[in-house]
Amino acid sequence: MVVADLEPAAVLFATALATALVGTVVAGLAYRGYQRNDSEPMRFLAVGVVCITVGPFLVSYGLAPALALSQAVTLLGVLLSNIAGLLAILYSLEAV
Repeated sequence: MVVADLEPAAVLFATALATALVGTVVAGLAYRGYQRNDSEPMRFLAVGVVCITVGPFLVSYGLAPALALSQAVTLLGVLLSNIAGLLAILYSLEAV
């Protein structure tokens, strides 16, 4: 199989899925750190990672098709998820 033969939409989906899966693992580790050390910053770190990695996947491949969202609204949802994630991570770092 040649890379040029791959369907761009399939490659995009696989990449987004891999990002969401790895993000889930990282967030799980941060959440375990929160539980083990009773550390609020670790909880916000976990929430931030989920918002940045899993949120966009859920918006793009879950909400957008289910609700027939336009491309503009889908992009807005992805960007809002990223902003929420960055704010949660910023809060986790500032709380230290």
